[in-house]
Amino acid sequence: MAHFETLTDFIRQTDAQFRILDMGRCISKLSPDNFRKVEMGQVPYPKPFLHQAWIAVLMWNPKQANENVVWFLKLPLDEQGYLVQAARDDFLHRLLQNLSNSMGKGPLNQPTDATEYRDALKDNPFSFTPDQEKMAAFHATATLITRQPASSFYTAAKQYFQGKANLQDWDKLGYQGIADYVIRHQEDNNEAKLAEIFPQLPDAPLEAACTFLEHIQPGEALSNAIRQRLALSVSEATVSANQIGALVRAISQTPEDEQKVAVLSQVLASHYGREAEVIAALASRCWASLQYPQLLKLFLETLADNNAGQACFNRVMADLMFIPTLRALSLQQFRALDRSEALSRAIGAMFGDGFI
Repeated sequence: MAHFETLTDFIRQTDAQFRILDMGRCISKLSPDNFRKVEMGQVPYPKPFLHQAWIAVLMWNPKQANENVVWFLKLPLDEQGYLVQAARDDFLHRLLQNLSNSMGKGPLNQPTDATEYRDALKDNPFSFTPDQEKMAAFHATATLITRQPASSFYTAAKQYFQGKANLQDWDKLGYQGIADYVIRHQEDNNEAKLAEIFPQLPDAPLEAACTFLEHIQPGEALSNAIRQRLALSVSEATVSANQIGALVRAISQTPEDEQKVAVLSQVLASHYGREAEVIAALASRCWASLQYPQLLKLFLETLADNNAGQACFNRVMADLMFIPTLRALSLQQFRALDRSEALSRAIGAMFGDGFI
């Protein structure tokens, strides 16, 4: 059995084309060179989520793209965000052992049944299964990367979001079709049409579309449409906290600017800002926006008075403090002389007396 220092080295010695994707906060590309640096302990993982690196490895043969192999992995990180080397070594050992058992003594880079690679993570404690939303987004992303057609639900979704169907007939849409439409936003004028129809979408298709918007970077028109729908929904205060959370997720990948900060501040200043669904969306998806000190201050004050109590504060801060920039900025806010009594109590309950 050949020895490989990193997962990246192993993948590169196969004959497959491959892509490594971050699967934590949103689906985004990880370059093989950068991921190898993570594996070697040279740099921290760029987008930690819940103290782990959540990744997908997609491998395919261009001549047989429908025979692709996907591995979903979650690897633990230390307190500084670096990959735990012992866990990486354990994962590699299990992976190579499974492949060795299934392939016999033949060299790993010889052509073989893709099933053998698919089964390589059997009983591996570092594998995971994404939830329905993330799996649909991944499938849409994978077919785009491997230049395969979208799902059979794509055509109906395209007709709907391009205004060629009754907006009330959304119950006929397939969830995967909505994912395909949003992920393929640069095709078939999809993004422009979605921006046009976004203000009129009923609740269910709106929330479904928002689920997948967090995985793309919308252009100006669509970014404006998302921001305006979110601002109006907060002002009218007639929609559910779940819908506000969905719109917050949708706005997360829009450009970081003062307009975005303003509407997120509006969310936090409303009664929605104290709801767990909205807090979770802000913390997990809009963490980059929280690097604006004025927004972070408002977020922390609202979080300290959230409707789910101290446990929610603890969970959210444990995750955010794992991101180096937000850890430093949060500690600055924790030490601010003008912090509220509620925030002081929440900090004390989390860290104990004398931390500040």
